[in-house]
Amino acid sequence: MKRSLKSRRAFLKTASGITASAPFISLIPQADAQAKKFDPNFGSATQAVKALRGGVISSRELTESVFNRIKKYNPKINAFVTLLEEQAMEQARKADELTARKKAAGALYGLPVVVKDTFATAGVRTTAGSKQFEKYIPKEDAVVVARLKQAGAIIVGKTNLPEFAGDWQSYNQIAGVTNNPWDLSRTPGGSTGGGAAALAAGFGFLEIGSDIGGSIRIPSHFCGLYGHKPTLDVVPLAGHIPPPPGVIAPSELPVAGPLARSAEDLLLELDVIAGAAPGEAVAYRWSLPKPRKAKLSDYKIGFVIDDPYCPVDSQMKEVLVRAIDALRKKGVTLVEGWPKDVNPNAMHDNYFFLLSAIINGEMPEAALTPLQEAVKSGVKDPWLFGALASHREWARQTEARFRARAIWQAFFKDYDAFLLPVDFTPAFTHNNANPDILARKIRTTDGEREYRDQTRWICFATLTGCPATVAPVGRTKAGLPVGIQIMGPYLEDATPIDIAWKLSEITGGFTPPPGYGD
Repeated sequence: MKRSLKSRRAFLKTASGITASAPFISLIPQADAQAKKFDPNFGSATQAVKALRGGVISSRELTESVFNRIKKYNPKINAFVTLLEEQAMEQARKADELTARKKAAGALYGLPVVVKDTFATAGVRTTAGSKQFEKYIPKEDAVVVARLKQAGAIIVGKTNLPEFAGDWQSYNQIAGVTNNPWDLSRTPGGSTGGGAAALAAGFGFLEIGSDIGGSIRIPSHFCGLYGHKPTLDVVPLAGHIPPPPGVIAPSELPVAGPLARSAEDLLLELDVIAGAAPGEAVAYRWSLPKPRKAKLSDYKIGFVIDDPYCPVDSQMKEVLVRAIDALRKKGVTLVEGWPKDVNPNAMHDNYFFLLSAIINGEMPEAALTPLQEAVKSGVKDPWLFGALASHREWARQTEARFRARAIWQAFFKDYDAFLLPVDFTPAFTHNNANPDILARKIRTTDGEREYRDQTRWICFATLTGCPATVAPVGRTKAGLPVGIQIMGPYLEDATPIDIAWKLSEITGGFTPPPGYGD
């Protein structure tokens, strides 16, 4: 990485077959001042793209730097299921050739990225964290993977996750347990935990994740990153596992979306991966509405950062309070309290019912017997009801979902966004010994809590299909990252991302975990 700019130019000349007399500087656009200061370890994807285009660094150098970091730091983090070094380096060499010839095209050309191992990747093992798919090699790319490739991104590896993306920790029988770079004894979250850990440790510049139960947002919060759960159906899910390969069904709750080290990068990746699915593009086009406001002080925002509905760990609450105070000092109009007609518990029950119906929909009859017996014994739990529901009841719950969206959209007529926690706790210590996820407990500063309560703060955006962006706002006294969740109006994804972007100017944005510098 200490090679001079002169030698970099010479390398690219040789790689592209340009003669020594050819003026290389005319073939690659000049980098701006920001690109010249580019940090190849923890710079943003936007900065990396500018540095690549400006000749500050080659794709081969940048990709090689990423793999050097992986070799040095990944053994203690274990962020990947599969690494693609040989393939990635060859793609980087070709990217440099085309760049030197002014034939490079694509918003992410030559940029090293990582991909969650739920997304089918042609010719590359895609496991979804399950022994069932340990040797599965897809013939076609998931839509988002194809779009990343078309934009010129270079995939360095497939990141770790829980089996079938079904937990808030990232571990499985194929790749083992992923550790949080901020504290190796703690989880990076799930299910996009491997990707979050990879970005936090500098193993790439963007991740594509998926989210039905906070699987983008919670790992972003636990690892100090930016993450965005897009509006429902803005990003196609075709090619994601689950469901099984080849199955395409209408989305009701799950989405695919970006994780990054800056809010600006969320927009960069979203612009690449969003848009009508190939089969629908014949009739539909997607365009991102601009943010509602130009200045941070022009925004009107509601918030709840602690509530008996789901009390927040006291150390984490301190950080969230400081973030709210910082916004208020910048002139943002802030109004505390739940929006009119929002019943948090009722909406959570509605979400939990539908989540259970989706997850348990393919369960064999024998596996449902214990659930049926529990209901017969008098247990009243939306998870049980969802797993066993008739279509008639599912339709009622779906109608309630659309009513919830209408309630939040009424709120967004007068307010631009709503701030709330991502989870009730920062990253917790590894806790996967009990295979019964719903029976687990989490130790917090203030006592033991229900594991499944991690659905409580993320449920509103998922239930309604609204976009939600996570932005890092500080660290607890114990040094653990804390993110805040910015819920925005349906289909107006740029608004919560813009607030996250502007918030970074007053809270500092992404900070690398200690001990990962070269």
